[in-house]
Amino acid sequence: METQFDNKITWTIKNFSSLPADKICSDNFVLSGCKWNLQAYPKGYYNANYLSLFLAVVDYASLPTGCRRHTKCRFTVVNQISNKLSQSKIRELDMWFEVNSTSWGNAKMCPLDEIHAKDSRFLVNGELKIVAEINVVETIGKLDVTEETSTIVETRNVNGFQLLPSQAKSVNRIFKRHPEIASDFRPKNPNLRTGYMGLLLSLIETMCQLPQEISKDDLFDAYAALAPMRDAGFKLDWLEKKLDEVSEKQENEGASETGLHEMEEELKDLKQKLSAMEALVEKEKGKVSPAKAPISFNDVV
Repeated sequence: METQFDNKITWTIKNFSSLPADKICSDNFVLSGCKWNLQAYPKGYYNANYLSLFLAVVDYASLPTGCRRHTKCRFTVVNQISNKLSQSKIRELDMWFEVNSTSWGNAKMCPLDEIHAKDSRFLVNGELKIVAEINVVETIGKLDVTEETSTIVETRNVNGFQLLPSQAKSVNRIFKRHPEIASDFRPKNPNLRTGYMGLLLSLIETMCQLPQEISKDDLFDAYAALAPMRDAGFKLDWLEKKLDEVSEKQENEGASETGLHEMEEELKDLKQKLSAMEALVEKEKGKVSPAKAPISFNDVV
């Protein structure tokens, strides 16, 4: 059975052909409380005519005594025109990282002649892409390592979808509440799978806005987005029901606002009429008061 990996790291090496023979390292990243990086030898390990790739623990000498990590890793040299061609470059490793074994990998990952070959499409605009899929199976020794800013792209596997860490929590909640949502999902290409899940998350994010912030065009686009996602195999009856509720809520909100505006205008008109009536009453009171006054002796004489 093919191993499912929880974490996926994409490392883009720029100007690959002009790099020196020395070892180069990716930015650091953090997994399971340990700081890692990817290492490559652009001219091969000990000048072998192969690209050499390794996964390494950073600053292992500073870690607590007895700290160990049992890790599974799969490297891929990405062919940027065909994923099928990339698959032939996969090597899978199962290893323990500890103080005497701080890096593991493949010294003969891929022939350099094949990478540099014209029209091979491993190099595009001078860039070579490396993917490392990683599972940290077991850890011995606790660490407290904070995340670092990095230029590498890290993704996590959630039920077969490669997602950014910021998306993983939300998608886990979706699968927890709707476990059958992707049981019939057909696309196998990882980029397409990620794209469809991103579309689903964007649709849910739109629905979570305040009703007055959602335009009719937003609702039209949301309904239109349901069709291709269903065609791909997502089960979305629950989402369409929620979308109907949001649409109805927005209509009710609009009707209520219109009615309220009309009532406010009517009240304003009534207040103006009342003010005019009060002024008229005061004027009439001024006329009535002298008429009620008794006539004095002097007035008669």
